[in-house]
Amino acid sequence: MLTIKIIKPKKIKLGDTVGIFTPSFPGNVTFKEKYLHGISELKRLGFNVIEGELTKKCVKQGYRSGTPRERAQEFMALIKNDNVDFLMSTIGGYNSSSMLEYLDFEEIRTQRKIIVGYSDVTALHMAILTQAQLSTFYGPAVVPTFGEWPHVLKESLESFLLMGSDSSMINYTLPIFEKWSNHFRDATTNEWKNAEREYFPNTGYKVLSPGVVEGSVVIANLNTLCALAGTKYFPDLKNKILLIEEQDAPFAEEERSLTQLKIMGVFDMIKGLIIGKAELLNSQGAPFGYEGLIMEVVGLRKYPIISHFDCGHTHPMHTMAQMIPIKLDASTSDVKIKILESAVE
Repeated sequence: MLTIKIIKPKKIKLGDTVGIFTPSFPGNVTFKEKYLHGISELKRLGFNVIEGELTKKCVKQGYRSGTPRERAQEFMALIKNDNVDFLMSTIGGYNSSSMLEYLDFEEIRTQRKIIVGYSDVTALHMAILTQAQLSTFYGPAVVPTFGEWPHVLKESLESFLLMGSDSSMINYTLPIFEKWSNHFRDATTNEWKNAEREYFPNTGYKVLSPGVVEGSVVIANLNTLCALAGTKYFPDLKNKILLIEEQDAPFAEEERSLTQLKIMGVFDMIKGLIIGKAELLNSQGAPFGYEGLIMEVVGLRKYPIISHFDCGHTHPMHTMAQMIPIKLDASTSDVKIKILESAVE
């Protein structure tokens, strides 16, 4: 198989200008106060902000921020804007995939801007990876990350800035955060800033299958990845390390999504599997835990499998670049994940 060279985005720095796009759910309207706080946080840190047209006009069509073509136009206008250094999503949703057919992947590849977001933004990550061969960042979004009260979490910010700005970063071992939280606080009320976030001690990653492997990592929200199956946007996962995470994770739906990947042969072709922490884990009365469900579906493998990784809907979160080479050492309970080369240039 022909190996496609992955293009790295241009590095950023504090003082650069971020373009804000809303690819699916209009979180800037529904969670307006928290969104505005997130924008103020970006500015407080020294970033300049340019909002996309839909975002600036606070367009809301119920569950979405505009038609698929309008959302793509907003995104492409920021890509083409010479004053915009990198792009960040407002929030996720369920319908980012609707805009994919209207994107100019040649222009996206030429501009080489960091594009960052997570959850449903997976559709954009996978499309840009497969059609533009550009590495994007699975990382913070305005509302959930920079909208954190009273300030963006230090660990989440540092991870993003390090991944996005250090072009000499090699052999960097990801730190295990001291604590983590999946505390849901309603952003349609004042709860998001009046209720103090609840944390758990971070006991590290769980080894489900031991081993050591090096390879390029593909990062995706599980249900969004499955929704791309059978399309040209689904990534080539052969000999990749797959990192999947979920927000709302009732076991019945998790079993279905994991089984879909199994039937597609994904777990036969990858060389490592990392499972992120879920924000809303619901066993639905099952007499087994999440790790038990994962291993029931995935089965015994010769490659390393770990869970409880901090990338996704829990706080704080690591920023991970698509297709960046990593080393996953799960030979002991003291799991190490090492970034082998820089994500930017």
